[in-house]
Amino acid sequence: MKSFLIYLLAMNLIAMAAMGIDKFKARHDAWRIPEATLMLLAALGGSVGAILGMTAFHHKTRHLKFTLGLPVILILQLLALYYLRQWLPFALF
Repeated sequence: MKSFLIYLLAMNLIAMAAMGIDKFKARHDAWRIPEATLMLLAALGGSVGAILGMTAFHHKTRHLKFTLGLPVILILQLLALYYLRQWLPFALF
C-alpha cells in the first residue's frame, strides 16, 4: 500500500512538473516535451498531476486531447481502482 501511494505521488509530481517545463519551453521557443509523453505520464498514474499542471500553468487548455482526455484517463483510473478493490479485497492498494 505504501509503495503504491509513493508511486502515485511521484507520478503526479512528475506529470505536473512536465506540464510546467513544457509550458516554459513553449514560451522560450525551446525543444518541447512530446504530447504523447505528457499523455503517457497521465496514463501511468499521473492524471491528477497532469490536470493540476494543465490548469496551474494554463498549458494545453485549448487542446481537446488534453481538456477531455486527461479527465477521461482519471475517471478510467478511478473506475479501475474501484473495481480492483471490489474484486481483489486483499490487494495492496
